Amino acid sequence: MLYDYAALEPHIDKRTLTLHHDKHHAGYVTNLNAALEKHPELHERTAEWLLCNLSQVPNDIRSAIHHNAGGHVNHSLFWQMMSPTTGGSAPTGLLVDAMNRDFGGFEQFKASFEVAGEKFFGSGWVWLVCEQKNGGQLQIMTTAGHDHPMMKGHFPLLVNDVWEHAYYLKYENRRADYLHAWWSIVNWEEVIRRFKDSGLRQL
Repeated sequence: MLYDYAALEPHIDKRTLTLHHDKHHAGYVTNLNAALEKHPELHERTAEWLLCNLSQVPNDIRSAIHHNAGGHVNHSLFWQMMSPTTGGSAPTGLLVDAMNRDFGGFEQFKASFEVAGEKFFGSGWVWLVCEQKNGGQLQIMTTAGHDHPMMKGHFPLLVNDVWEHAYYLKYENRRADYLHAWWSIVNWEEVIRRFKDSGLRQL
């Protein structure tokens, strides 16, 4: 964990963060390693590579790899999206210019991101991505389960977890409140860094 379990209070409570990291995320890592035991030829592959190249994963473990590599990759990125020290600021520079171009402004982007996350049915994720095949256009997208944007050729810049275990202890069924409060801890420095790297990223 990049910070103390209580560091994101009051927006994400200590109990939720502890369970989320030590039980849910840790479970995906354990199950991913267990699935890979049968196929040592895959041990040197990254979880990201496995997730984005499922057709090259043996069929007997493909489903387990999809779920658990996705859970590990998505959660690993999610922890980086938050910061107790720099969270709550705002994006700057070229990222703001891109938001103005593609969403009409930063506030409009936030509103659209919240709506996408609130309306998503079931368990999944809401993302800000850079479309690598469309001139670097920004897009908001959602993915079900543990799917990842790079499975569809999009580079992720920002992600929020809308599985119920991410928010239910504090916010109960008020997912909209969770999504709105989350902006106070977003690590825009990391999002900006990823935006700068988005044109260089290769699997």
